[in-house]
Amino acid sequence: MSKLMEYKCPCCGGAIEFDSSIQKMKCPYCDSEFEMEALKAYDEELKKDTDDKMEWQNSPGVEWHIDETTGLRVYICKSCGGEIIGDENTAATSCPYCDNPVVLSGQFSGTLKPDYVIPFKLDKNAAKEAFKKHLEGKRLLPKVFKDENHIDEIKGIYVPFWLFDADVDAYIRYAATKVRNWSDSKYDYTETSYYSVIRGGNIGFERVPVDGSSQMPDDLMESVEPFDFKDAVDFQTAYLSGYLADKYDVTAEQSIERANSRVKFSTEEAFMATVSGYATVTPENSNINLQNGDAKYALYPVWILNTTWNNQKFLFAMNGQTGKFVGNLPLDKAAYKRWLLSLTAILSVAAFGLLYLFWLLF
Repeated sequence: MSKLMEYKCPCCGGAIEFDSSIQKMKCPYCDSEFEMEALKAYDEELKKDTDDKMEWQNSPGVEWHIDETTGLRVYICKSCGGEIIGDENTAATSCPYCDNPVVLSGQFSGTLKPDYVIPFKLDKNAAKEAFKKHLEGKRLLPKVFKDENHIDEIKGIYVPFWLFDADVDAYIRYAATKVRNWSDSKYDYTETSYYSVIRGGNIGFERVPVDGSSQMPDDLMESVEPFDFKDAVDFQTAYLSGYLADKYDVTAEQSIERANSRVKFSTEEAFMATVSGYATVTPENSNINLQNGDAKYALYPVWILNTTWNNQKFLFAMNGQTGKFVGNLPLDKAAYKRWLLSLTAILSVAAFGLLYLFWLLF
């Protein structure tokens, strides 16, 4: 069965046709004209458009040996369902996510052993100081948040991460324009030139991190990045002593979609940075193909602060290696209303002043 070929105008999107009088392709809607050779090259580029191929070969982690788990215990939060790993000396603790008490479940087993761990470099006192600094200059923050009793809830926890490696072959096509303006004694002119810009190449990605805990918000963990992998060491249970560790409940396979999203975004951002000198640049097609995809399992150090304000939970996190501190703060509504009223009054006075100045001048 024959297939009718239809060419779209890059300028307006309308169907273009061959005009025998000028021996060119012409758009009947915007009157744009196209050389046959240019259109042939454009057609060849369109044939390269294919779907992304982003598949991974996952083999992260290894099984635990029985003697390695002897001193580890699993604690279950009855409120949020989080599973937390501690050592045999942890008599009682609370959930680092919702702050409710957790109960001992039994000896740790039934999951993969991490390939790597980045040990904590910053202690609890550093986390406390970072929290205090995070509160500085926040005029709309409820006063109670500055009280010392709120920072005693900080806990050090190793968060599970899947680390994805891949080589990426990418082909991206952009629609771009250049605009030229000029005038004569009668008219102002604007000429818009349209371009098809092609970029192709490859990028290597190493250790793209994806949070393996459903209890830990992904955006919070991405905010405390990056972790410096130069401090990573082969995993040993001794590094867990004195800290908690989250037991992953999102598998490497379940994390692939988020890894793909991060790889695709970074690739497109890197290629876009190479397209310059145009008035506008719009991506038209992106083909991302993964090769040599692999994943590893690691534990990264994070200090967690969970506190409550007006029956709302607020979660803060500090990178236990670099000290980067993030987290949303509650709003003192009364202070916000006072600030808004004062701002409105200032703007009103400013507006009145401008009107008065206008009256004096004109």
